[in-house]
Amino acid sequence: MKKYIYIVVLMCIGMQAYAQTYEELVGKAMDAVEADSLYDAEKFFKEALNKEPANMGNSLLLSNLGTIQRRMGKNKEALESYTLALNKSPHSVKILLNRASLYLELDYLEKAYSDYCNVIDLSPKNKEALQFRAYIYMRQRQYNEARNDYRMLLEEEPANKTARIGMVMANQKDGRYKEAFDELNRLVTDFPNDASLLKARAELEVEMNSLDLALLDLEEAVKKTPNDADIYVMCGDIYLMQGRKREAYVAFEKAIELGIPRPQLHDKLKASKK
Repeated sequence: MKKYIYIVVLMCIGMQAYAQTYEELVGKAMDAVEADSLYDAEKFFKEALNKEPANMGNSLLLSNLGTIQRRMGKNKEALESYTLALNKSPHSVKILLNRASLYLELDYLEKAYSDYCNVIDLSPKNKEALQFRAYIYMRQRQYNEARNDYRMLLEEEPANKTARIGMVMANQKDGRYKEAFDELNRLVTDFPNDASLLKARAELEVEMNSLDLALLDLEEAVKKTPNDADIYVMCGDIYLMQGRKREAYVAFEKAIELGIPRPQLHDKLKASKK
């Protein structure tokens, strides 16, 4: 009798699970997401998709599933989910951006580039797509194309700091030093507490062979971030260029004191002792 009751209970539980509607499964998946229970969320999303494979809302579910899988480190499965979502909704800017960002994270530059181009075709002023397509152009040394995307961003948002810095980098890499230097001057004025901008200007000044100006910027940068070991490495490099070996040695030792591994600076220390 007990065995019979046990079987009946199991059958009831099974029927109850089977009877869960598409909406209930989606609800459980979203609750699991809220609770950060990623494995449960993945399971419920998959069950909902299997429950109604032709449901018009499945493109969103597949996109959500892809994001969950990405957070779980299942990048291959995430790409498959995003691609299935795009098969159902090929003009979804959100899903294209999701897949593009994962392609970029995995360093699949051509595939990411293609998705970002598709986003820009659909939404020409999309900031995320313009910014990351410009980044890809920079990686590929297509500096003029990168400038065009940064220019588009700045037309929409003239104060966009990322785009302004990107324009500086594109001009610097392309040998357009005056344009890069002028914009860096404006950035330093607009963001006086940002030591990274002073470091960037110092790097450009080194390329322009304005070594004393570079040292002045690095001295100002170290006042703002006194524990930045990289600043001392940069100073040491400049001192070596100027033949000031003792000062270079002191700068490299300070960088080591602040956390740079000594073996990493072995050659520089050796050069400063010759």
